[in-house]
Order: sequence, then structure tokens, then C-alpha cells
Amino acid sequence: MREDEEGFSYPVVDASDCIACGLCEKVCPVLNRNAERVPIRSYLARNPDEPIRLQSSSGGLFSLLAESTIEAGGVVFGARCDDRGEVIHDFTETNEGVSAFRGSKYVQSRIGDSFENAERFLKAGRKVLFTGTPCQIAGLKNYLQREYDNLLTVDFVCHGVPSPAVWRAYLKELRSCRLKREKRRAEELDFAIGNVSFRDKNQGWKNYSLRISFSLRSSTAEPCEFSYVVNRRKDPYLRGFGENLFLRPSCHHCPVRNFSSRSDMTIADAWGLSTMYPQLDDDKGCSLVFIHSSGIRVEGVDREVDYKTLLPFNPSIERDDPMPDRRERFFRDFRRMGVMKSLKRHTRGGELRDKMMLLFGKLAWKMKRVLKK
Repeated sequence: MREDEEGFSYPVVDASDCIACGLCEKVCPVLNRNAERVPIRSYLARNPDEPIRLQSSSGGLFSLLAESTIEAGGVVFGARCDDRGEVIHDFTETNEGVSAFRGSKYVQSRIGDSFENAERFLKAGRKVLFTGTPCQIAGLKNYLQREYDNLLTVDFVCHGVPSPAVWRAYLKELRSCRLKREKRRAEELDFAIGNVSFRDKNQGWKNYSLRISFSLRSSTAEPCEFSYVVNRRKDPYLRGFGENLFLRPSCHHCPVRNFSSRSDMTIADAWGLSTMYPQLDDDKGCSLVFIHSSGIRVEGVDREVDYKTLLPFNPSIERDDPMPDRRERFFRDFRRMGVMKSLKRHTRGGELRDKMMLLFGKLAWKMKRVLKK
């Protein structure tokens, strides 16, 4: 896998090792698309453990599924942040390990050897819960090439995955800003990322924030730990993500929408809850659950709903977000001037702001010349 100039990884075939078997084409979920589906049943659900629900992006349903899997001696796969803040796929066999997988990750995760590990556990007879984006679930299903009764696959309604390179650059620039405030050089400090929450609910479920915990340690000074917490309407990264500035290009023509990944279950935020079921909305999060396979039992159910009722509030189920015209200009400036300045320039209002500043600059220059005369 090699990263391109936008930071997205693509497979590169070593022609000297290729035996022209065609297996990569046979299992490719883009070349071999599945039929679109309508869910068997749909529910609104919430985790009865309120602290866990508050730590989750929506209603905390994933944690209920994970705990049930581990209690049965199984293994849970999901996405987590490492100590550098990068998002990777991993597995856990303990309830303590589940917390790292909790919550949305607005970065494309590295699958690594997760498919191989999942197959190993499945063949050993272990129960496996595998969570991921719809395309990751489609990839896993095609990789396995057979159905397993001990496998439960869960994806989520996804509008696209952002560039890992943009996220890395964002963390680096946040770090640099903090180092300047601490008046320390980067080489003097051991820097680590602690917890990252892309959907922190300190201001509510709908008005979420980005929260990042940092740790700065030095041999010559006391450890310094701090958190970056900024509301989604003000944080540059979340704004850029919401405006589709740095999604993977294929996400703008996704091959696995309309539940065609072959997952057993799809979970989503129950957006529209305050409109359709206001009595259930406490602004702490509620999950919308779509069941695609028979025999699945869901805990924490509030009520069964017609999936079409909340479909207008989750448009990414059916359709792609268009690629914005600003995207190419954003990546050009990202490579030239860094992420913060590029986000400031290309998120909504940024280009107009730049033009106005340029206009005012020219006017000020002309006024200065007139006054000198």
C-alpha cells in the first residue's frame, strides 16, 4: 500500500510476483457489486448505561454488541487511535479494550492484517464482531469467500473517509502551536496523543466538539497534559470534513450505498429524532439500527420504526455527496502552505474572506500612495 500526494493509500502490484490468477479482481467489491437492500427491521436504541452512552457518538449500541461478544468468549474488531493519533483497525478480547473502539473516527483507518486475524479467530470457532465502514465490511466478506455462523458484521452510515495525511498535519500544527505557547523546542519534548473524541458531547449530542488530549514530557521540566476542545462549528478540521474538502475521491461515487455491503447490521445516528420522536430526544444520543440478517437480537431498543421515516435525515444511506470545486484548490494549498491556512482559506466563507482582504489591501495601498502625494 502506498500513499498518494493526498495521503490516501492504494495497492500497488509487484508485477514480478504476480501469477495472473485474477483473484484480486474476483474479490474486488468495486468490480463485483452487491445488490441494494431494504432492512428487515429498523429500531431506535439507546445504551441503558448513561456514562457509556455519553462516551459514544450516538446511542452507544456498539458497546452493547461488543460486551455481549466478549462475554461469549469472542473477539471484537474496530477502529482506534494509536499514541500518535493515527487511526488503525485492531481487535480486543476484553471489555476494557472496547472503550478505544467507541465513538466515530473521522479519518480513514488502516486495516493492516485485521482480515487475516478475523479469519484465524473464525476458523478457531471464536465468535467475532467486526465493525467498520461499509466498504471495509464488503472487503472482509469478499476476502473470506464464505459465510461464518460465528461472525457478526456491523457497518455504519458513512458519507466518506477523510485523508490521513490531512489529519496528521492537523495534529502536528496543533502540537506546534502548543509548543510555542510552552516556549519549548520540539526536540526537547516527548509528545504523545491521549484520547481523541471526534464527537465529544460536552455541549450535547447534536452540538458536538472535537476533543484531543495531549501529553508533553521532558527530562528537564514537569509533565504537561492538556486538552484541545473546540465545537464542530468552529474547529477547522470538522468544518473541512463536513464540507467534504478532503474525502477519498471514491467516496463521491461509493459502490456500497443502500446497504449493499452485505453487513448483518448497520448503525447510525438517529438524526431527525427531535422532529419525528421529540419525546425520546434528551440530546445525549440515540442510535438508529438497521437489521439485515435474521436471528439478530438487539438490546436497548426504544421502539421499532419504519426505516423510511428517518431516511430523509440520513441522506448518506442512498446518495453520495458531490465533490466540491474547492477540493483541488484545497489540496494544492495544503501541500504548499500547510493545513490550518488551507482550511481557513477554503472552508465556507474563506475564499470570499481572502478576496475581501485582498481588495482591502489594494485599497489601503492606494490610499497610502494618495496620502503621500
